[in-house]
Amino acid sequence: MAMTEPSPPPNTPSEDVHLIVAHDEEVTIEYFPEDWLAMAVFWALAFIIFLQFFTRYVLNDSLAWTEEIARYLLMVVVFVGGAMVVRRNTNIAVELVPNLMKDGPIKRALTALVELTKLFFLGLLAWFSILITERMHNLYMTVIDLPMSLVYGGVALGCFMMVGRQAQNVRKAARRGFAPAPQTPISPIE
Repeated sequence: MAMTEPSPPPNTPSEDVHLIVAHDEEVTIEYFPEDWLAMAVFWALAFIIFLQFFTRYVLNDSLAWTEEIARYLLMVVVFVGGAMVVRRNTNIAVELVPNLMKDGPIKRALTALVELTKLFFLGLLAWFSILITERMHNLYMTVIDLPMSLVYGGVALGCFMMVGRQAQNVRKAARRGFAPAPQTPISPIE
């Protein structure tokens, strides 16, 4: 008598048939100079805060300079991170009026005005950051004998990075005639 393998039950799928099929779009992650700079400053800030916590609560002998340097690094990471926000055009904005308007010359003029106004104010911020950096050169940090212009130089760098990214945004918007930026459609779940 020959032994045969039992056949699978009639409603059981074979091993090469999948019941759930998921197709994901390929995700590309791009990093820009301001991303790397913000990440480096952020991790330096995290290390200094950890060092402050460790020396204060574990060793019971706090390093005096950690609080001051952490405060200054936080200032730099905010302004360098602002360049990331401007690049992605994800800054906080009141969009009620443009969203209610139909696409046309008035909406495009309003978009142009908003983009150019942002560029103007960021340029003004960059200019004032240079002025304050120059004025702070003769003042020194409290604990470390370094000029405060180093701190405000990081702020100025972030401001100029924001101006550069906003100039790119204005150029892109002008190329499309200040029409609304194309949005990536969200596909429904299939």
